[in-house]
Formats: sequence, structure tokens, C-alpha cells
Amino acid sequence: MDTTPQTSFEGPLTRLTPVAQWLVLVALTAVFAGVMILGAVPAALLIGPMLAAVATGASGAGIRVPGLGFSGAQALVGLLIGASLEPAIIASFADIWPILLLSVLVTVAASSFLGYFVSRWRILPGTTAVWGSAPGAATAMVLMAGAFGADARLVAFMQYLRVIFVTLAAALIARLWVDTSGVEVPATVWFPPLDHAAFTVTLVTALGGGFLGRLMRLPAPFFLGGMLAGALVHLGGGLALELPPWLMGVAYMVVGWTIGLKFDRALLRTAFKALPQVIVSILALMALCGLLAWFLHVEWDVDPLTAYLATSPGGMDSVAIIAAAASQDVNLSFIMAVQMARFLFVLLAGPPISRMVARWAGG
Repeated sequence: MDTTPQTSFEGPLTRLTPVAQWLVLVALTAVFAGVMILGAVPAALLIGPMLAAVATGASGAGIRVPGLGFSGAQALVGLLIGASLEPAIIASFADIWPILLLSVLVTVAASSFLGYFVSRWRILPGTTAVWGSAPGAATAMVLMAGAFGADARLVAFMQYLRVIFVTLAAALIARLWVDTSGVEVPATVWFPPLDHAAFTVTLVTALGGGFLGRLMRLPAPFFLGGMLAGALVHLGGGLALELPPWLMGVAYMVVGWTIGLKFDRALLRTAFKALPQVIVSILALMALCGLLAWFLHVEWDVDPLTAYLATSPGGMDSVAIIAAAASQDVNLSFIMAVQMARFLFVLLAGPPISRMVARWAGG
């Protein structure tokens, strides 16, 4: 690990030793993430560490996450997504393909359109604006964006801001639509009993996926390699993968630290300057998805709440939790099928779409 401070300006943390800088980062992470967990903020274990890292880096710290740690975290995130591909959800694609096709194309077209204007008006540069607007699993979009030349830091800024907006809106609408006052969200068991055989399979699959991604020269090789390996083991081999909350919490924290420590003061100024326009683009995308949900309800008689949650632009894991809390009133399989189809489409088509839109915008 490179322990030499890498900042080009003096700050209150610049003269501290790397060990002291790490201690400051860990302390800030505990505070930020702890407050967010207590406040039920979505993706708290990723956004909290990222904000802590931004504050640490902007205060003059020069520490960086070792590359091996970041690679391992990417593989675990990919593994989690690959293991979430359930046969029942994939099988449902054939039954509702017209709705899937319409939902995916309209949402992706709308997000690309907004990304075009964010880039065209020079609010954010080129493909960064397109990847930042892309609907899908936010962490996956950030990892993919960095592999295709976009600024992963600004993409993270856009993606996680949208996750917070979309999740809060979905939770509010679900609460107004369905009485969830008597529903208790189960507490997270951070250290559940481990199935040692399944955990060994999980670690071997993560290592094998990373190696496979490098061998195939995939973009974001550890993330995509982990996702492919997880899907093969889960769907093809029928094996259970053991991904305990503490392990994924560490992976999210490492991803958040890696992104946050790369922020500098100039980039923060750019992010804050773009904040009003980014918020407008997020609200516009949410409104367009709301209109799409209304159309699904009118034309296909899809339950309104089900349609809204299915078309929500991002925060797939958070939407799943909200939908599960109101499961008696919504079609959870339908919601996850639409969300997963859109994510897979963006994963495959995101790179050419981002290049095309950036070229049109002159980025």
C-alpha cells in the first residue's frame, strides 16, 4: 500500500501519519454510517463511508485503498448480483415481455435523453453524465462507468443522490398507499451462523470470477467476472452462496472509501455547482417513470403501486425491501422482473449508448 500522502494542497490532515489518517477515516465512517443506519438511509454502508472518505481526502489526507482490496470488493458485489438471478424471475420474462420491453426502452431512453442535456449543457462531462443518469443498480453503474472512461466519482455523486431521492419517494408512496404501520422490518443479523462449506464455495467463486474476468479481458473484470461466476454457480450449479451481511458491509465500505478518497476540492466544487441541475434531472426522470407506471396501469391493468415500484429508476435493492413490506398488495415477482431486466439491459447496452450520446452531445 502506498502510504505517501498524494494531495497537492495542505490541509489539517496532511501532516498526520498515514496510520493517523486511517484512524480519522475509520472514526468518521463509524459516525456517518451509524447515523445513516439509525435513520434508515438507503445504502448507508456505502454512502456513509464514501462521505467520510470525501471529508478525509478534502482535509488533506493522502491515503488510498489498496488495489487488491478494491478488486475483492468488486468481485463480491458482482457475486451478490449474480446470485440474485433467480430462475422464477428469469422465467417470468417470457410472460410479460411486452411490458418489460416498453419499461426498459422508455426508462433507458429517458435517462439517456437527460444525460444528453447534462452533457450538452456542460454541467458534467461526456459519458459521465450518461452513466450518472443510467437506471440500474447504482454500485454496478459506478464500477462499470469507471471501466469505460467516465469519472466514477461524479457518476457516484449522481447515482447515489438519485438512490436517496427514489427510495424516499417510493417509501412515502408505499406508506400512503398501503398501511405498513403494523409491519416491522426485520433487524439485520450482521453475524449469522456460517455454513462453512457454502462460504468456502463463495470465496472460491469470487476468486475464480476475478480470474475469469481478467482472462476474458472484460471491462470492470472483477465486478463482471464475479457476477458471471455467481450466476453460473447459483443457476447452473444450483449451489448456495454464503454472503453474510458483515462481508458485504466491508465490501460496500471499501468501494465507498475508494471512490470518496479520490475526490479533491476542485471536483467537489464541480459537484456542488452541478447539484441544482442534477436534482432537476433526477426529478424529471422520476416523473417520466411515474407517467410510465400510470400507462402500465391504464393499458395493462397493472396495480398502480406495483407499476410505480417496478418502474422506479434505480435503487433496486431498496425497492425490493419496500415492495416486500407491502407484499400483500403488490406483485413482488413482477417488480423484480422489470427491475432486473432493465439492469441487465443497461449492463449490456450501457457502454455503446453512453458513447453514442456523448458523441451527439459533443462530449
